[in-house]
Amino acid sequence: MKKTLGNSIMEPENNKFHKGNSTDGKHYWKTPPLLMESLNNEFAFDHDACPFPKPDGYDGLTSEWGKSTYVNPPFGSIMHQGKKKGPTAWARKAIIENKKGKRVVMVYPIDKWVLMLLEAGAKVRNLGDVKWHSIEDDTPGPGIGRHVACFILDAKAVLE
Repeated sequence: MKKTLGNSIMEPENNKFHKGNSTDGKHYWKTPPLLMESLNNEFAFDHDACPFPKPDGYDGLTSEWGKSTYVNPPFGSIMHQGKKKGPTAWARKAIIENKKGKRVVMVYPIDKWVLMLLEAGAKVRNLGDVKWHSIEDDTPGPGIGRHVACFILDAKAVLE
């Protein structure tokens, strides 16, 4: 099966996701057993949305999840039903399942500074795709194609 990127066609064996990293060729990673045991002891999972080995025909993005689901999604984009899907697709699915009254525990790497701000009690506001202004003539740019988070550390919360 060929993957199309723009006007070029990429054979699966040349797709970096399927080739793995350049050092050792590995690219599929499981949750470390001790971490999985600790999380399972706390959350009593009855479903794994990204199981290994994956059963034939199973699709974590379209299947019904359990009452307590663990999600360790691919850390990059995948081709799913002919479209490129990344962490946003897994987050959307997690939200849909949670709205059904289910618990979802999703792991995904983020920058340490984000976790530091959240741990310090920062509130987060979504500013959308901000059209930053040029310093040269103050005209708005096209946006960066990503939403911008506004982290608020309120002095009142510290004093209380």
